[in-house]
Amino acid sequence: MFQQFKTILCVCPKCDSLLRFSDLHLRSKGKAPKTWLDLYGSKEQKIDMQESKFEEKEEEIREKARQRGRAKVPILVRQSMDKQFAKLSYDPYDIKPLLHPIDFVVFDGLNNKSLDNIILLSTNTSNNNLKTLQKAVANAVDNKQYDWKVARVSIDGKIEYE
Repeated sequence: MFQQFKTILCVCPKCDSLLRFSDLHLRSKGKAPKTWLDLYGSKEQKIDMQESKFEEKEEEIREKARQRGRAKVPILVRQSMDKQFAKLSYDPYDIKPLLHPIDFVVFDGLNNKSLDNIILLSTNTSNNNLKTLQKAVANAVDNKQYDWKVARVSIDGKIEYE
């Protein structure tokens, strides 16, 4: 199209010289009417400004969302627990599921970085085999028949005890 503009000749209204259309520097005194492209550009500019404002506030919004999520965790944990355990006043972050033969281990105060007590929680069951296992665990604790060992498991599955 620009190559075609070189073939169009025109006469300057002020100096009567012959010019190519492609050489003209066109100007207008009045404002040109807005086109769809102008509207598109202004909308795009508004969106860019809104994105930059959002990016400034994004981290603050994310942190508030994290705090709201963390506040909901104790409620969700209590809802998923047995109703008898949910009534207890332990921090849900301190409760770890073991499930068999003991239901939960509570590291009381662990979330506050001051471990006060370790509690084994289990529901009362009618299963005699499970009752026997739970009594054996209780006897082992009462008789101090437990030990602390650290086991390191490597990527290839080898276990080393310290």
